[in-house]
Amino acid sequence: MVKIAFALGLVLFAQALLALSLVSAQQLLVPRNMPFGVTGPPSPVVAEVASKVGLDLTSYKDQAALTDAADRGELYGGYVSGGATDTVVVVPAKSFFAQTELEPAFVAAAHKLGQPVTVQTVAPLASTDPVGAVTSLLLLPLLIGGYLAAVLVYKAAHGTAAAPWRAVILAGYALVGALLTDLIAGLGIGAYSSSHFWPLLPCFWLITSAVALAAAAVQALVGKMGTLIVAVLFIAVGGPPAGGLGTYLLPVYWRNIGVVLPAQNAVTLINHVLYFGGSDISTPLTVLFLYAFFGIAVIGWFGRIRPGREAARTAPLPAGNPPDRRRAMIGMLVALGVCAVMQCLFATTYMSASHAPKADNLPFGTVGTSPVLPAAQKTISLKVTPYPTEAAAKTAIDEARIFGALVSSGTSNTLIVVPSMSDLAPLDLAVRFEEAAKATGQTVQVQQYAPTPLVPKDPFGLVQGLMLVPLLIGGYMSSTLLMAATGRAAGRWRAAQLAGFAVVSGLVIDLIVCYWLQGFPSHKFWITWPICSLVVAVVAFVAAILQKLLGPVGTLVTVVVMVLFGNPSSGGASGVPYLPAFWRDIGPYLPPRNGYVLLHHTIYFDGHGTSQALTVLLVYLGVAAAVLIVLDLRRPEAAVPVDATEAAAVSVPIGATP
Repeated sequence: MVKIAFALGLVLFAQALLALSLVSAQQLLVPRNMPFGVTGPPSPVVAEVASKVGLDLTSYKDQAALTDAADRGELYGGYVSGGATDTVVVVPAKSFFAQTELEPAFVAAAHKLGQPVTVQTVAPLASTDPVGAVTSLLLLPLLIGGYLAAVLVYKAAHGTAAAPWRAVILAGYALVGALLTDLIAGLGIGAYSSSHFWPLLPCFWLITSAVALAAAAVQALVGKMGTLIVAVLFIAVGGPPAGGLGTYLLPVYWRNIGVVLPAQNAVTLINHVLYFGGSDISTPLTVLFLYAFFGIAVIGWFGRIRPGREAARTAPLPAGNPPDRRRAMIGMLVALGVCAVMQCLFATTYMSASHAPKADNLPFGTVGTSPVLPAAQKTISLKVTPYPTEAAAKTAIDEARIFGALVSSGTSNTLIVVPSMSDLAPLDLAVRFEEAAKATGQTVQVQQYAPTPLVPKDPFGLVQGLMLVPLLIGGYMSSTLLMAATGRAAGRWRAAQLAGFAVVSGLVIDLIVCYWLQGFPSHKFWITWPICSLVVAVVAFVAAILQKLLGPVGTLVTVVVMVLFGNPSSGGASGVPYLPAFWRDIGPYLPPRNGYVLLHHTIYFDGHGTSQALTVLLVYLGVAAAVLIVLDLRRPEAAVPVDATEAAAVSVPIGATP
């Protein structure tokens, strides 16, 4: 019983830490001391914006110097004053989210003060990366691939973490993993142009090597617990402040933490090679090389230099007769093969689902007729439903049936957007309809409407997607560590233990996100708790069944189903219409999509549109519970040798999105 309590307590700690890190780092993305260039005489427009937005202003002698700095990736934007017309310089490749904050703020301030202004774009994003997501998506396979390589090689080598051959094997795998990621994301999926294949390959190799070698070094210093330490430092704590959406949008303390960890430096390196010609990458290169050199030095010290390590120095594999060594070599190759498969899946699933979100049949309402609507439909795919009045259209919004509406009366057009429905759709709709209005000689006003407004600490509606990750991880970790603690994949009270854990973990996540981080309205606390617990219980029961049938391999199968296919198909903050067809079609059959819809629609749409999601999750829960009970009663139970520390170490990082 003590082992069981310790195992579930460890899972609860990992869940809480991951929820706290993910949500607190990414829930409120606003400029904070953001590098911004100015040139020309002091401008009241800059003063107006700087009084409301956190900018770190740097003066340049002229516009050319400012744009050169932006071209090198040193600035998130700039403002040129002094002429008949001022110029706002935006740098989408530095941060798409920062552009959506800065450009409208400066344009609005200029119009308010009566100053003509134009917008100049420097370093635009590629058409295959319209929202700047590729950098973060590339980090997932590289970071997790390096970490898993160190963990699985350590396990396959029976704990000889500091053997001298370890560095060579991990560096060799890092090259293979980097090549696979580059081939899949670049040439396969086309997330970036083929001209970046060779410049990015050594970057990928360095990132994966730095993580793998540093993880092996910590294992050598600490032993089995080293894998958990690395998971916490590199993934749970280091992943959220990676800053894939812009490091200067992060809270200051998270940005400072990320500076010394691999993930943020990896993001900077990839972004600057991809969009800024490799300029200003000395700092990330230095940090990543230091991690790699640290790993090599520690492995070398323990493997060749330190007295008392003679066995590790003289034998390239653990001691034993030739058949034992052959088995060890086969085990290591299998471990690296599993790692390569997982890295390829991370490179494929998340990248193909999210690198280029584009609306397809976006549910949309219309009141009246206007030439603006057919003009807009030339650039955005809408599934249009007519409504007799604006009130009827807003009722449809209240019931989560449409993402926006166009209300037309003569030459007057009002575009209603719903920020609580999608983080991307309001901006997407506004841009498309404003372009259409201009093309047709019409005018359009944009009006925001939400039945339950987004809370101040979650202005983009990102929190439900972020909190889903620790719920999924907690589900399969609880079953995995129970298996490790008891030595068996099931037991008489396994279902009850998992259900009890789900109730407690749902409460903990709810408390952290709602009251501590203020990530959603507090009056939704009590209804959110059972939903969180339901998601955890569903994943835990499914994992328990797969582990009962397949043993420890069941954990990997659960990860593939729930995280590698389920999470990308959830739709997340952008919404299901922005998913490619494959991911849009499989989502309704997997728990993550239904869990997200149930959470999101309950919090912001008073439970409208949740019947299908709730039904699917309850069916999963009921069927899984029944199957688990039947298997426990009818299937003979054999001992399953799983080390709790190793199980936790493998489970913790999977799905922790940077």
